[in-house]
Amino acid sequence: MSTLINTNTPISTKPPDGTALTFSELIERLDSQASVPTLKELNNWVANVEITDHDLEPYLGFKEGNYWRHRVCRSEAVEMLVICWRPGQKTPIHDHNGSHGVVRVQKGLMWETIFKYDDEQGLCYDTSRECPTGTVTGAEVPDIHQLGNPDVSGQDLITIHVYAPPLGVLHTYKVGSPKIDLYTPNDFPT
Repeated sequence: MSTLINTNTPISTKPPDGTALTFSELIERLDSQASVPTLKELNNWVANVEITDHDLEPYLGFKEGNYWRHRVCRSEAVEMLVICWRPGQKTPIHDHNGSHGVVRVQKGLMWETIFKYDDEQGLCYDTSRECPTGTVTGAEVPDIHQLGNPDVSGQDLITIHVYAPPLGVLHTYKVGSPKIDLYTPNDFPT
């Protein structure tokens, strides 16, 4: 999610006109999209929504071994997920295969490692950063990265993700390898 970042965005940020979106209004806005919204639009909406603990209750759940994706809404144009992470849980190194997206750190500390792909060397490390509570970050296409909750955080992580168009099959990578695999996220794990 390396293209846009605003680490100074507090959770209750209000847009310039003084009105913020509620979580329900954000869901309605996303569901009403007839075409794929821009990264700038997604970033603005996610940065300017007020989300309460009560709003997230239906989408919270943690499991051992892997992070847990909870779908909030999905249409042909856009989708929103709440992802819950225990310390040490992380994504595979991946891209979004044609989707752009925005992530908001609702609670906890998220780390992101960003990679670049070289035709001769394969996948190479580029940079990394920490994203504390309140961070809103977004990425255009292409973006190869890995997100996670550091082992040493000592706390759970809750993130809000909005992708346009919705995610399908993702590409996954391994450092130093030119091989690109396919991965389909499971929003309905057992």
